[in-house]
Order: sequence, then C-alpha cells, then structure tokens
Amino acid sequence: MQTINKINWAILVTGWGRNAVDTLKAYANEKLGSGHRISLVLYESEPCGAAELAVNIGVETLQLKRKDFKDSEIYQKKIVEELQNRNIDYIFMLNYKYIIRKNMLSAFPSRIINIHPSLFPSFLGTKTAIQDALAYGVKITGITTHIIDDKVDEGEILCQVAIKVKDEDTFDTLYPKFSKKGAKLIIKTMKKVESLHINTVGNNE
Repeated sequence: MQTINKINWAILVTGWGRNAVDTLKAYANEKLGSGHRISLVLYESEPCGAAELAVNIGVETLQLKRKDFKDSEIYQKKIVEELQNRNIDYIFMLNYKYIIRKNMLSAFPSRIINIHPSLFPSFLGTKTAIQDALAYGVKITGITTHIIDDKVDEGEILCQVAIKVKDEDTFDTLYPKFSKKGAKLIIKTMKKVESLHINTVGNNE
C-alpha cells in the first residue's frame, strides 16, 4: 500500500495574521489531521501574532519585507528560493496583500491558495470586500478559498461559506462572523487540498 507523505505547508501573512493564528492553533491541536505539516510562517510586519504563535509551537518563521527589495519580482524570487529550500508543497496566503507574480506562479503551479472575504464572483479585486458588501446592502455575503492564478481574485474555487447580513450589522458586528467561519473554512480547504493531492499523486503512479 502506498504511503502519502505529509503535505508541507507554508503560510504567508503580511499583517497581524488573525486567520493564520487560527490555523496554527488548529494545527497545534491536531485538528488538521495527520496529513499536514506547517513548516514555515513567512511574514512581513511586526507585531505579527502568527509569527509569535508559530515560535511558541515550534514552527519556523521568516521575516521578509517588500521594502528591502528593489521590486516585486526580486522580492518574490527570494520567497520562492526560501520555500523551495524547505521543500514546501503548498502555500496558503492568509491575509497576504501582494499580488503573486509569474515566477512564483510557475514555481508552484496550482499550489498557492488564497482566502477572500466574499462569495466569488462578488466584490473581487478589493481589500475592503466586507465594507463593500455592507455599503452595497447585500443580505448574503461570505468567504471563498481558491487557487491563485494569473488574474486577481480569480482561479479555481475550493470552498465557500455564506454569511447572512442583518439590517443592523456593521463592520464591527460582521467581522467576528468572518473570523469564526473563516477558521473552519481554512481547515476544510486544507483537507480538500489533501484529497486532491493524494488523487494527483495516485494518478501519476
């Protein structure tokens, strides 16, 4: 019987990392299952809650700042180098603000995952999707995880979850719903990636 190695994940985060913190907690509490290993948290800003938690649970961290590089291509070339040195299989962008360039897409084809606070195809290409949904007056919004491709906020949808918007909702009352449901959706997404990965490996045998 074939044994499938654990999927080696890197988490990319540019802010404090609420979603990344939830994911690391799930990993530490063995809620991701035995098929996953989070090997690296690559971050930019300080303070970074995700990086602090990663250190506490024994996950490697690496700080790379975009401003320390001449341009985005050189910055992402460095990221690719660091990820390949660690034999990373999949990347999860958890509140990572930079657009992924061609070199990185080529290095990890269909293996870069993103989370976006809307139901595709609504409110794409924005960093204020929750606020935009409130301003538009929608009654249902949600969260989408998807594979990154060469278009912004497009690519194959992996998982989605809907979130009801009440008339009295504000950003402050709506955001906690995104945080709670997003944590569960990330776990679901990683398990789906595991299933797709095993099927791909099996088909290549």
